[in-house]
Amino acid sequence: MNFESWEPVYEAILDDFGFGREADERARDRLAAFAEPFEFGRLDCSRRTVAVVGAGPSLEEETEVAADCGVVFAASTAADTLLDAGIGVDCMVTDLDKNVETARALTHEGVPVAAHAHGDNLPAIEREVPGFDPENTLATTQAAPVEAVYNPGGFTDGDRAAFLADHLGAERLEFVGWDFDDPSVGPMKARKLLWAERLLYWLEQRRGERFPVLDGRRSGIDTWAIPI
Repeated sequence: MNFESWEPVYEAILDDFGFGREADERARDRLAAFAEPFEFGRLDCSRRTVAVVGAGPSLEEETEVAADCGVVFAASTAADTLLDAGIGVDCMVTDLDKNVETARALTHEGVPVAAHAHGDNLPAIEREVPGFDPENTLATTQAAPVEAVYNPGGFTDGDRAAFLADHLGAERLEFVGWDFDDPSVGPMKARKLLWAERLLYWLEQRRGERFPVLDGRRSGIDTWAIPI
C-alpha cells in the first residue's frame, strides 16, 4: 500500500469521524523521535498463511486456528489471550490504548510490535514508547509516512494487522477472533468496526482473495469511500 492509494480513504475516515489530520501528524512526529528504521525482512510473510487475530469474544474458542497458521499477527489484547493459551505471537499491533505492558515486554523478548500514532494517543506515545526496545518497535501512522514511521494502511488495530501482513507478502490471510457485531462495544467502537469491515473488503479486492470473515456481509457493506 502506497500513501497515494491510501490517502483518499484516509481523508474519508477523517471526514466521517471529524478527526483532524494535524493531530495525527503531531503524534506521528513525536513517535518518529523514538523510532528507528525497521528491518521488514525479519517479518517476511511470503508463501505463508498469516493469522490476523482480533480481540473479539469468539477468540477464546478459536485460538487453535491461530496456532495452526504459519505466522500470527495479534491486535491489541488478542496478544494476551494467545499468550495465555501458550500460542506465540510474531507481531503485535497496537495503538497503545490497552495492555501496553504486554507490548513493552514483547519488544524486550525480541517480538516486533507495531506501535501506532494517531491524534488521540500522543500522551501514551510520550509515556510508553521510550520503554520499548526500539529495535523491535515498528512505528506506524495513518497519516503520511516520515523517516522511520511507516504507513502500510489500515485504521483499527485489527485491520492494520491485515494490511501489514499484506504489505509483508502474505500468501493467505486467516481471520481469527473477529466479531463485527459484538454487542458489548460502545457506539464509537461500533463505527470503527464498520470501517474495519469496509477496509477488509477493499483489501480482499486488492488481493483477489475472498476472506471468509466477510461471508454473508458483503452485500451490506457501504463501499462509498473505497476505490474498488
